[in-house]
Amino acid sequence: MDILLIAIGSHGDVHPFVGIGRALAARGHAVRLATNEHFAPMVLKAGLDFIQLGDEAIFREWIGDALVWHPHKGPARVLQGISESIETVYEMTTAEADRQTVIVGSSLALGGLIAAEKHGLRYASAHLGPICARSSVEMPTLPGGINFTRFPAWFKRGFWDGADRWFIDPHIAPAVNAVRAKVGLPPVSRVLGDYWHAPRLSLGLWPDWFSAKQPDHPPQLQVTGFPLYDEADHHVLDPDLDEWLDAGDAPIAFTPGSAMIHGHAFFDAAAKACERIDRRGLLLTRHIEQIPNHLPPTVRHFLYAPFSELLPRCSALVHHGGIGTTAQALRAGVPQLIMPMSHDQPDNAARVRRLGAGDSITRRFFWPGRVAKKLDRVIHDPAVLRACDVVAAKFDHDQSLLRTIELIEGLAN
Repeated sequence: MDILLIAIGSHGDVHPFVGIGRALAARGHAVRLATNEHFAPMVLKAGLDFIQLGDEAIFREWIGDALVWHPHKGPARVLQGISESIETVYEMTTAEADRQTVIVGSSLALGGLIAAEKHGLRYASAHLGPICARSSVEMPTLPGGINFTRFPAWFKRGFWDGADRWFIDPHIAPAVNAVRAKVGLPPVSRVLGDYWHAPRLSLGLWPDWFSAKQPDHPPQLQVTGFPLYDEADHHVLDPDLDEWLDAGDAPIAFTPGSAMIHGHAFFDAAAKACERIDRRGLLLTRHIEQIPNHLPPTVRHFLYAPFSELLPRCSALVHHGGIGTTAQALRAGVPQLIMPMSHDQPDNAARVRRLGAGDSITRRFFWPGRVAKKLDRVIHDPAVLRACDVVAAKFDHDQSLLRTIELIEGLAN
């Protein structure tokens, strides 16, 4: 079977599609992954065919934009960037797929949805986090910790109607409908509500214990599980890091996300917090300009480490709340301290707190003293440690990945 995967975003957005692609290829399918040029080496090392969708300059421009991480302006900035990509994704999908191709596109691959509708292609939407599956029963947690789940149903429906009318659709619907009109399709609305769920299959790539399917979710939404992938198949643990891990107590790992290049304050507070509670610290980023010039002797910086190999040897993980990082920490059974910034991160942080597997702290108050205090609690609290063990025992990665693959294969029928 010919399968085209379309992934838009950072490492955390592309990793799951590489993992799914490898599993599909192992079952004998011909798999192509369309994504930004920046990820070509990773895709090729994983044994998949690569299709370029945007160049390195676009990726660098994207991650260099500080507005992307703003709690309120970030979503609008992302929608603006996606608007600029819709026609490119449409043209690529039209050129690379035919009626025998099964296409799986990430949430923001809206041009793929348009191409599938126009040309009658087999298409599945793939959503990485629960916030992509809108519900008026269980509401997501928004920046500032706002959650309307306990509000009346009429209020929650009105909230989504207002969000679509006044914020979401004005930023994305004109670009979607411009491409639709160009190819002879009628306009649509509620783009991030009903529309981005492909009519035949919409994959919720998280387990039901993390976020259950709600009564008002679209019937084609299938919740399967986290498609965990971290390049461990071709990215071995740095020997220097391996030796350092063995040389002392389990460290606290820190990462603000693979695409974050404005994390100097994060890493500075991280190093100082480790000093305050006399713990070893491990700072992870490919962007070394973020690392303070002078680190304490017990704090080290490394460019990258596969979480599946690293996290079981750590005492905690401090991170931004991206869904992929969150899932890896849950699987490893390590306490988490999350500093959410924007997008789905506040919601993911709230779900970790509800599971009892960690805590969160706002970016505004990510100070050494506060970070140290919260870390000291989550590392030593027996309730948090028990919750982490309980959650880790729920993982059956092979079975959830198989479920995802079988649903994709089902589109061929």
